Amino acid sequence: MEFERTTDTDAFTEWTSVDGNTTIRLRKRAPGDFAVRFDQLYQADEDRGYAFEIVASRAAAEKLVADWQAEPPVSPAE
Repeated sequence: MEFERTTDTDAFTEWTSVDGNTTIRLRKRAPGDFAVRFDQLYQADEDRGYAFEIVASRAAAEKLVADWQAEPPVSPAE
């Protein structure tokens, strides 16, 4: 899946898949750690097509974004 950076503000950075069905958002939280969320639009039989993790550093958050772009943490139901 290909992504492009679509939003880059002081509050958050967001990437959207080329097909427009998936977003990945990275934001700094008040405690100083970082939240990364993956949101994929599809009807799932189970679970949500959504993943969320909190990591300690910006570098770890950017690595997680790259990992999720290469291998989504969730996949549509067959």
